[in-house]
Amino acid sequence: GQGRGVVVATGARTEIGRISTMLSAIEPLTTPLLKQVNRFGRQLTVFALLTAALLFVFAVTVRDYGRLEAFMTVVALAVGFVPEGLPAVITITLAIGVQRMAARHAIVRQLPAVETLGATSVICSDKTGTLTRNEMTCRQLVTQSSECLASGAGYAPLGTLERQGGGAIDAGTLMLARTGLLCNDAALSESAGHWQVTGDPMEGALLALALKAALNPQAEQAAHPRRDVIPFDAAHRYMATLHADANGGALLLLKGAPERVLAMCTEALSADGIATTPLIEADWHAHIERLAVNGQRVLGFAFKRLANAEHIDETQLNGLTLAGVIGFIDPPRPEAVAAVADCHGAGIAVKMITGDHAATAQAIAAQLGLAAAPLVVTGAELDAVSDADLPALAERTQVFARTSPEHKLRVVRALQSQGAVVAMTGDGVNDAPSLKQADVGIAMGHKGTEAAKEAARIVLADDNFASIVAAVSEGRVVYDNIRKVLAWTLPTNGGEVMAVISALMLGLTLPLTTAQILWINMALTITLGLVLAFEPPEDGVMRRPPRPARAPLLTPFMLWRLALVSALFALAIHAVMLWGQVRGLTLEATRTLVVNAMCALEIGYLFSVRYLHGNSFTWRGALGTKAVLYAILIVLVLQLAFTYTPWMQALFDTRALDLSDLLIAPALGALVLLLLEIEKTVLRRLGYFDELRGSTSNSPE
Repeated sequence: GQGRGVVVATGARTEIGRISTMLSAIEPLTTPLLKQVNRFGRQLTVFALLTAALLFVFAVTVRDYGRLEAFMTVVALAVGFVPEGLPAVITITLAIGVQRMAARHAIVRQLPAVETLGATSVICSDKTGTLTRNEMTCRQLVTQSSECLASGAGYAPLGTLERQGGGAIDAGTLMLARTGLLCNDAALSESAGHWQVTGDPMEGALLALALKAALNPQAEQAAHPRRDVIPFDAAHRYMATLHADANGGALLLLKGAPERVLAMCTEALSADGIATTPLIEADWHAHIERLAVNGQRVLGFAFKRLANAEHIDETQLNGLTLAGVIGFIDPPRPEAVAAVADCHGAGIAVKMITGDHAATAQAIAAQLGLAAAPLVVTGAELDAVSDADLPALAERTQVFARTSPEHKLRVVRALQSQGAVVAMTGDGVNDAPSLKQADVGIAMGHKGTEAAKEAARIVLADDNFASIVAAVSEGRVVYDNIRKVLAWTLPTNGGEVMAVISALMLGLTLPLTTAQILWINMALTITLGLVLAFEPPEDGVMRRPPRPARAPLLTPFMLWRLALVSALFALAIHAVMLWGQVRGLTLEATRTLVVNAMCALEIGYLFSVRYLHGNSFTWRGALGTKAVLYAILIVLVLQLAFTYTPWMQALFDTRALDLSDLLIAPALGALVLLLLEIEKTVLRRLGYFDELRGSTSNSPE
């Protein structure tokens, strides 16, 4: 069409400008993982530098090492202890998570958001299209004289109208369906057996209803050609059209919010479609409330016969005849119901934020399983709540109805002030501020605007709530795998460093040379540590509560495992040194055996750490993933070259070993694996399991 407008504001004073101002005022958030890694990196660096300095002084002053020799040794130890490959491994782990999430319809725009999803404790979701199918269906028709139920679902015009109490469909009901058909700008089409609507979903549902009522859209539109229209506007909450009537006059049709339509009517249409009766507003408000409580969105329909008119005049929009009201359902997605249950099982709160009527939103929330009796707070009620009181209200509320973008932003900030990690969904330009404020902003891929996608960290390819929950699960797996990388890297490095430090302190021969320490750090740590990024999810990943946002990267269990494994590795290395002396091996051959023993110990510990708290002695644990098996094969080839090729022997001062000596290495690796599995079993049976890992979870992980 055509139109004329008056510019009333420009730039920052426009609605888009106001939203832009809100966006610029929001500070970007640092993800929990980045905070933890940064803090951990600083602490570990300080510890490594202080330890290296003290060891240098001790080696020079007490053990009479040369300054250069002592310096090279402590530098090698520092390099061996600090996991400099950790940032690369974390990045690779996150990238693998991105790939897995993409397969589950969640497109990640910012890499750290992968892990943040795993820490999510609250998901604030839009209703229409995300929790529901976004396929409106006319379900219940109420006129002055009857009520009818429409069968069928979606936009397919398959189904019938059945009058409650029996009997034929009366003329009043047909007039109600005709009003919805003509006061309509949508189009319904079929493609490959799938019916789809072009235009507003509710108007598409009205077209399907007309076909169920045996009305012919082409014939009706030909008999009542449109002359004028007042498009729907949120300011006046109705749409009106003017049509030519068969008797030579004009027919004014109107649909809109039921409360607004009732205010414009003075009478209601009777069953014969001609006579009218005085309108009793209280009765109709009761009908509207009843439909809304059943989870239906309600539209009111009215008309007025005019002698003749070519254009709609505002004076004609009074004294209308009410044709009736229609209740629409947008059924919950079956997978969304299951996903909400998964969230509750995982300790994640789900809150629905919608522009719908409070009663409708409450009914849908109950169907979705958000709560048995969901607590609903409207936008008007939010306006009356102070910022100080809002966090407590937001925490206990499941549904926010009739909300604006400002309301969404306030709710997100209130939840974050309580320590929650909030994921927020949105699709419109107005949602951009709350998407940016949330820890994880999630934009809709189908119906989302570019502004919403730009502000979000994740875009849903299918606009489905179940995809959010699937992405949360993947985020938890990513974080678990990062913790496994840490749980493997720090103790293996620590055991190597502890063995050298203890030898230095006790005045023993160093079990490793500087070059051999660097070989272990380069060849073993990178290959074996990296494969943990490919680990599949453990059982019960979505049956435990989300980790606290401020939880340390090293839990009590991780610290205990760091001390225990480091000590076991150091003892094993000293045992190998003793074995070499007993066997009469040269120092070079003994050190070669130590490096091979370290390789076997790290492989044995790798199989244990794949299940930090579960049993590794299973077929799944023994076989491992393909990545684990490939990495072990690569390490074995490297170690054979390290031990037996002349150029590696010259480079690292190694010697060829007899098979009888070399078999000590896998025996030690198997022994460490057995001891750690016994340790896990003992801790579990003594009840220290949850306490040591720093969690209240009862999952079997």
